[in-house]
Amino acid sequence: MAKAKVYLIGAGPGRSDLITVRGLEVLKQADVVIYDYLVGEQLARSAAKSAKLICSHDLGKIPYHANMVQAQKNINQAMVKEAKKGKKVVRLKNGDAAIFSRLSEEINILLANKIEFEIVPGVTAASAAAAYSGIPLTERGKARKLAFVTGHDSNINWEELVSLETIVIYMGVSNLKKIIKRLLDLGKAKNTPAVIITNAGAINQLTIKGQLKDLVVKAVKNRIKPPAIIIIGKTVGRETKFNWLRKNKRILFTGLSAERYFLKGTYFHLPLIKIEPLKDYARLDRWVKKLSTFNWLVFASRYGVDFFFEQLLAQGEDVRGLFGLKIAAVGQSTANRLLDFGIKADLVPKVESSDGLVAAFKKEKINGQLIFMPRSDLADKGLEQKISKLGAKVVSCVAYRNQMPKNLPDLDLAFFNEIMFTSPSTVRNFKKRYKKVPKGVRVSCIGDRTKQEFKSEFRR
Repeated sequence: MAKAKVYLIGAGPGRSDLITVRGLEVLKQADVVIYDYLVGEQLARSAAKSAKLICSHDLGKIPYHANMVQAQKNINQAMVKEAKKGKKVVRLKNGDAAIFSRLSEEINILLANKIEFEIVPGVTAASAAAAYSGIPLTERGKARKLAFVTGHDSNINWEELVSLETIVIYMGVSNLKKIIKRLLDLGKAKNTPAVIITNAGAINQLTIKGQLKDLVVKAVKNRIKPPAIIIIGKTVGRETKFNWLRKNKRILFTGLSAERYFLKGTYFHLPLIKIEPLKDYARLDRWVKKLSTFNWLVFASRYGVDFFFEQLLAQGEDVRGLFGLKIAAVGQSTANRLLDFGIKADLVPKVESSDGLVAAFKKEKINGQLIFMPRSDLADKGLEQKISKLGAKVVSCVAYRNQMPKNLPDLDLAFFNEIMFTSPSTVRNFKKRYKKVPKGVRVSCIGDRTKQEFKSEFRR
């Protein structure tokens, strides 16, 4: 029986890529992931496909904030239960595992059950909130003393804290009025810069800046809700000059491609499509068994590559089953994914689009040839029809589903300078969820079909 062990990992706040490299590598090897609801399922799914995912909110059907004591007991019991089965357990905690996360309670229960554990640090919410707002928490000669404080504890000794140059308050929204009054009563200057940052690090982060004297009013006016970080101190004034998020061009990227760096502006990644497997692969499996009868294999996306090879391997075959087939990829991203399977595409158009692929096929002798095309359930059949007009016989088969993600966040779309659509389905899903594009926000579309879909949906 495998030795019982649990990794307690800080997932970072707000966005899935704020987890550390070590944390992510451990997560990928987990059999069971017990994750905080603020972490979200997207990051938890970085574990193996076979991993069991357990949201802390679903344990005992008790929301954590409703009954923290019982909810924590449920988490502890789940950790112990899964670890004693010999499972590789990850406890994925929001922010940093060692800061305001009830770490001691979880360690004590593991020690009591003689379960080995390791702690993997993460980015705490205070650090992310400050960094994404351009606020230094410390500064030479100006902010040399810093305190992290929990705002819902009535036993905090504010007399000891009032003289500190920077105070960071977690979980203080509900008691904000009392906290501010207490600090002012103890002599904190009314004009001390202060800020409230909600959803730190996330795509819908909101930064409300003011002074101690008006912070409560601004919080009420902006309907501030948890999770939020409150920062009080002189360095908050740096936000005006240092807030790179406000100063950079802000681009909302709606596709599934990896986030783009070192380009002009800041990209906010909000995938508006979700790729999922089929419930039944019987039809695709039948065609895979007949690969030897085809002349060409055409991939219109890298996801088609993934699911095709998954089914090929599931049948006990490998790339040798493609002997004699020519292979085409719609673009370089798809061609690169083929390389991961040891396949170099025979045809990759210079113009990465369906029309570009058709133009490239016009230079090939495909009249009378048989072409197999794995595709999504929402794929435009125009590509199939255009290739057929060149004299080839095209067989297409659904290999994966293109779905609209659930629980897309509320966004202030006017915050963005540009929205980039990557496919017709991203346009349609945006319309369903967000209804319209604000005036003054530029729109860019990848591919003619995406442009046509945008014009059709938004009449502009």
